[in-house]
Amino acid sequence: MARRSPAAGRLLVGLALAALGAVGIALASQYGFGMEPCPWCVLQRAIFVSVAIACLIAAALRGLGRRVFSGLGLLLALCGIAAALWQHFQAAASASCSLTLADRIMSRTLHLDALLPSVFEARASCADAAVSLLGVPYDFWSAAMFVLLAIGAWRAAARS
Repeated sequence: MARRSPAAGRLLVGLALAALGAVGIALASQYGFGMEPCPWCVLQRAIFVSVAIACLIAAALRGLGRRVFSGLGLLLALCGIAAALWQHFQAAASASCSLTLADRIMSRTLHLDALLPSVFEARASCADAAVSLLGVPYDFWSAAMFVLLAIGAWRAAARS
């Protein structure tokens, strides 16, 4: 019988809260400071929410189930790192990011922009959304958060 690791469960809940906090900061930046999101920005929001869901499910499970969902959180965080780096090094150099992979995922596959436009609707081009916070590009802040989430999910999987 698998034994529940309270430390791993608390870590997973903390990771979920951190991921949702990242979305909250993005929304505060958007609505409080006029930093409109591009398709890659809103894709990263969706990945943060997905990481949070995976971590919360993992926290509720034990044994193999916890490992599987912690691993899913890790894989999603790695996808978030890739999306943030792609946004910075490729998409931000483009005047338009319509019909990119991020746009197709959000608009044509998940339809999150139609379901919850206040959170997931892209309202700027990738070039316009390339802004800095404290001198660091916003997408690097996102990548750093995904790195922390990936490390945490890996540790939770290892502790389970």
